[in-house]
Formats: sequence, structure tokens, C-alpha cells
Amino acid sequence: MTPFIVALILSAALLHAVWNTIIKTAADRTATLGLVALGHVLPGTVMIVVLPLPSAESFVYIGLSTLVHFAYFYLLGRAYHHGDLGVVYPIARGSVPALVSLWAWLLLGEVLPPLVWTGIGLISVGIVLSNWKALRSGVGATAMSLSLGTGFCISVYSLVDGVGVRLSGNTLSYWAWGAFLHVFIAAFAGYRRRQTLSALPLRIWIVGIAGGMVSMTAYGLVLYAKNFAPLGAVSALRETSVIFATLIGYFLLKEGNWKRRVGAAVIMVFGIALIGLSA
Repeated sequence: MTPFIVALILSAALLHAVWNTIIKTAADRTATLGLVALGHVLPGTVMIVVLPLPSAESFVYIGLSTLVHFAYFYLLGRAYHHGDLGVVYPIARGSVPALVSLWAWLLLGEVLPPLVWTGIGLISVGIVLSNWKALRSGVGATAMSLSLGTGFCISVYSLVDGVGVRLSGNTLSYWAWGAFLHVFIAAFAGYRRRQTLSALPLRIWIVGIAGGMVSMTAYGLVLYAKNFAPLGAVSALRETSVIFATLIGYFLLKEGNWKRRVGAAVIMVFGIALIGLSA
């Protein structure tokens, strides 16, 4: 994996942490998730008008990805209802790298070198360590189930989009259609909050939509990287968003223990280095 691709994925991870911070600090997460989805739809609509269509066979993957994203948004919102972000987020994201690597090995025949598996393991350990206090305090069965379900959805759409974007013939077009079809997620959230949407302050609308555009940009970078690197390695690097999010939480939101977070960051840096050198 080239340094450029590694830098690209880490940039996506940082952007992902930014939009998750927006969700974390939202008073109404359902409405905010809907606005984030709308933040995908608006630029996606413009892009599908000006860009050529992706290959016909890739539309099956775009449709499947949209369905899985719908389940992901729903489970994520429900998980945050039953558990704190410091518990839900590391469980959901920490399970993803190993799952994506497993699916890619079983279904696509992608075989990763032992050093890459070691790097994936170190990143997963870092994800858990960064939120160890919250995890040790206990996780309810409902929060645990919803968090694991969220992680499962992430691993599935990561695999689906990894295959779809390689078949599309045009990464930008695949990205645009995937973003545009978030319209169903935005419509569902809007329907659920139809009584309160008009009362939301303009600032919430702006922040939510901007967060969606940040999220869309982050995933676009990941889609591009999937053309050039093993899916499991890309997923592992992307999940470093957890450490970015927890560092943001410490420095900006005054949460957590800085020593534990720095230790987790060091472990994850070693994991990143192993993946970057070996994948």
C-alpha cells in the first residue's frame, strides 16, 4: 500500500470522526442522522446529473449498499438510545476490520499477509483501549446487540461497495449514486421527526447537512482507496477514526483519560505502520 493511499484513508478516518462528533453532540440524533443523510443527497443529485452512469452490473451493489446503509443508520440511532457513544462506537467500529477481512477472504479470495493481520489486531486493540473505562463499566444486552449489529452492517456495506466500485468503471459515478440514494434514509428520518422538523433551528440544519457532506467526502476517499488496496487493510485503517474521535472528545469535549488515549494511539500507529508496509 503506497503512502498516498495510507494518507488518503487516514484523512477519511479523521473526517469520519468529525461527523460522528456532530452526531454525538446532537440533541436529537434521529433528526441529525436524517440531515446527515440529506447532506449526501444534495451533492449526490448534482453529481449524477453531470457524471456518466456507472456500469449496469454495479447498480446491484449500489442498491444492496443502500439497503445495508439504511439498516446501519437505524441500528446506530437505536444503539445510541440504549448506550453511551463511548460504549457503542468502539464496539461497532472495533468489530469491523476483522469482519471485513474475513468476508474478503471467504468471498473474494483476498489473502492478507500475517503482518497485516497483526496490524488489524493492533488497531482493534487500540479501538477498545481508547474507550476501556466506558466498556469496563458494563454494557447492557440491548446496547451490545445493537452495537454488534451496527458493526456487522458496516462490514457488509464495506465489502459490497468494495466489489461494486471495482466493477463500476467510474469511482465518482458509483460514489454519486450511493450518496444520492441516501434520499430514502433522509425521508425515513424526516417522517419519524415530521412533527418537530420545522421547529429545528437553522444552525442544526446547517451543521447536520455539513456533517453529511463531510461524511460523503470521507466515504468517497475510502471508495477510491478500495480500487488499490485489500478491503480488510482499508477497513482497518479507516477504523482509526475511533482514536480521532476519542482525541477530539478529550481535547474539545473534555472527556476521558489522556494517558490511555495516547497509549491507544501509539498501538494503532504501530498497526497502521504494519499495514502500510505489508499490504
